[in-house]
Order: sequence, then C-alpha cells, then structure tokens
Amino acid sequence: MIRTVLAGLILILGLSLGFWAGHLNVQQNPAAVDEKKPLYYRHPMNPQVTSTTPAKDEMNMDYVPVYAEQPTSAVSSPKSGKILYYRHPMGAADTSPAPKKDEMGMDYLPVYEKELANSGQIQISPEKIQKLGVKTETIVKRTLTRNIRALGSIQIDEQRVHAVTPKFEGWVQRLYVNATGQAVKRGQPLLEVYSPELMTAQQEYLIARQGQQALQQGSAQARGTAEQLTDNALQRLHYWDIAPAQLQRLQIQRQPLDTLPLLSPVNGVVLDKPAQEGMRFMPGELLFRIVDLSTVWLLVDVFEQDIGGVRLGQVAQVHINAYPDRLFSGKVGFIYPTLTPETRTVKVRVELPNDEGLLKPGLYGSVTLAALAALADKDARLAVPDSAVIDSGVRQIVLVQRGEGRFEPHVVKLGRQADGYWEVLGGLDAGDEVVTHANFLIDAESNLKSALDGFDTHGADAGQAIPEATPQLQRGGR
Repeated sequence: MIRTVLAGLILILGLSLGFWAGHLNVQQNPAAVDEKKPLYYRHPMNPQVTSTTPAKDEMNMDYVPVYAEQPTSAVSSPKSGKILYYRHPMGAADTSPAPKKDEMGMDYLPVYEKELANSGQIQISPEKIQKLGVKTETIVKRTLTRNIRALGSIQIDEQRVHAVTPKFEGWVQRLYVNATGQAVKRGQPLLEVYSPELMTAQQEYLIARQGQQALQQGSAQARGTAEQLTDNALQRLHYWDIAPAQLQRLQIQRQPLDTLPLLSPVNGVVLDKPAQEGMRFMPGELLFRIVDLSTVWLLVDVFEQDIGGVRLGQVAQVHINAYPDRLFSGKVGFIYPTLTPETRTVKVRVELPNDEGLLKPGLYGSVTLAALAALADKDARLAVPDSAVIDSGVRQIVLVQRGEGRFEPHVVKLGRQADGYWEVLGGLDAGDEVVTHANFLIDAESNLKSALDGFDTHGADAGQAIPEATPQLQRGGR
C-alpha cells in the first residue's frame, strides 16, 4: 500500500516538472511556437507573384508556402531596374515587348536589364557541338553588292523601226522584196512605182532647166527667176524621196523616167509588207516596215522592292534560254515610270548589241544586275551572314563564340541585306566569330536549359506543393 502511494506521488511530480520545463522553454524561445507558420505564399510557376494568404493560381494549383528557415537562395528576391522585354514562362523561344499571357493563361516573365547582363554565356559540350553540326565564321568588312534578278523577253528597238511610205499617188509596177523577214541593205531597191504626178514633176523640172539655159543671155532678173523655178522643181523631187542617182540620170538623159524605184532607208529585215504588185497606193500609205536589229531591247519586270537598286547605264548580264552557254552584256537604257498593280513590278529596258543576229524578238531571257546595297559609296562595311541572324520579329540576335563550347548571345542592329549578308550597324566587332549553322538549335537548347534551371531553383518549394496537388490529379485521372 505504501509503495503504491509513493509511486503515484513520483509520477505526479515528474509530470509537473515536465510541464514547467516546457513552459519555461516557450518563454525563453517564443519563435519555436510559430516555427511552422509561413512568411508568405508564392505562385507555383512564377516566384515573382506572392500572397500573404493561401491562394490558387490560374490552373487551380495552391500557392507554395515560404518558411523562415528556408535558405534565402531558394526565395527569389524581387528584381528591379529597366525591363527590356517579357519572355515565355515555360522557356519557349518567344518574347514580347509588352506584358501578355501564354496559351495557358500564365503571365510572361519580365527580363530586366541587369538580369540580361548577368545571364552569362551558353555552355555546350564538344560532343553536342559535333552532333549539332555547329559552324562558325569570322566577321570581316565586305563590299556589299546585291544581285537583282528579273525575267523578260527580247523586243525590237522601237527607235530603229522605219516605215516606207510614198508622198505621191501611184501604182506598184514591180516588187524586188516580196517577203516578210527578208534582210535588206541600206539603198537597196524595194519596189518600182509608176505615178502620173511623178511624171509631171519630172517634166516640170526639165522645162525649167531648158528655160534657165535659154535665158543665159537675158537680164539678171530673168536669169534669177528661171534659176529659182529650176531649183523648186528639183527640190520637189527631193521631197518625194527620189534617189540622187535617179535625179542624176534624169539630168543626164533629159527624159522623164516612166518608173522610179523606192529604196530601203536602213539595214534590217522586213517586218511588215502590205505592198503587192499592181496595187494602187495613196500618199502616206504604208508599203514596207523595216526594223534594224543591230540593237535589241530586253524588257524585264523588276519587283518594286528591288527597283531602288536599278540605275540608268547600269551594266546587266543577260542569259538567254536559247543559248545556255552564252552570256550577253548590255546596259539599262530606260526605267518605265509606271508600276503594274497586278504583279507589283516595274518594266526596265536593257539595251543589247546584236551584231551576230542571235537575239531574235520574242526569245525569253533573264537579267542579273549588280547593285550596291543602297550605300552611298563602295567602301567595305562590317557584315554578318544571313544564316547567323536569329530574328524574333522584335529583335535580332547573333551567337558569338567566346571559347570552346561557350557562346554568348548578342543583340545586333542591322542595315541593308545584300549578297547573302546583312550590314552590321551595331552589336558586333570585326574579328568576332559567329555561329552560322545550328544557331537555332543552340538557342532552343539554351531556352530549355533556362526553364529547367528555373524548376531546379524552386525544387524545394515545389516539392512541398506536390503532395497536395498529386491526389487531386490522381482523382481527376480516375
């Protein structure tokens, strides 16, 4: 009985000592009571968004609690400074100059100026560089030329077309050239004509000449009048395009000629021949149309974005489909003043010598014009290959190799594009080695690595949220 009572007293005394020891510990260390109380709650996918009370995000996921004993490195401190742009929250290669949301309703993350400056370089192993097929090129100064290519066809030179038309009424007695396409020489007879008016004009000239000779002993006034009549009659025959040889024959024989030939005014080919033997013609009626093909035109259609690089007198290299092994050279002779709305092109006339007669009207060909890239002079400019530029629509980026497996993105300012290169106005220096092949793969891998690093950085906090979210996802899957 006594032993039982003593055991009960000892138990009561132990419990009392434990209570007072715990009470004294709470008074000495008050933080132990609320050591499980979170400081705040942060967005599960965006640490920049916080809340003082429990909340849920757009995907109905719980905000992650942040406790006082967590390392400061696990909590992203709010950033400050100038915002350069906003990037995709999941690391996709998409940026925006203004705040926006992605396909899942998540906010784009701001990228600050200091954050971009301290982002560092992209590190890739040599084995992966070899697998990706990375190629680089050193930036140097170049003379930028832009080749403008256009298609067109050979046309006759409109300035070398001549029409044979009589200035008097008559009949065609005989045709010496009786087929279109026939080559003729300058001064070659084309046809013989008979005209009563022409006969009358010859007779008037012969009478005036006889009167002039009869008045050789007359007064000065009479001699002057007779000489003037003779000159007028001869000039009338000149105006009717009577050849000088025929006039000389008329003066020698002193007999009017029944028929007179009409001669070719140029070397060329007969383009059109309405004349027929025995037909009657009137003054101004077309009998022959002859074209000189020693020079031809190539009419090409140049797109409106290229017309600024075309200049008068510019040298042009011409390829004709009929002669694939020949290269013809010409120059720009005229730029037409209007644009064709349907094709958004401007016609350009290239003048080509055709001494060999190979360039026939109607043949198709292409022209290449070497134009300066809208530069004021031919000085060399710093240029980067087209393939090295990653254009997001908002900015242009070039990857610069800084060492074995180390790449650094540079935002560049570009000028005009020419000859497979972009003119560099800023962001690169001569001697920089840029990635020209597989740069998009490197950029995609760097974006993926940034996203994975973001998940790893907040892994501790995310791990605490997984036990709560996982049962919900499992129930939804079932």
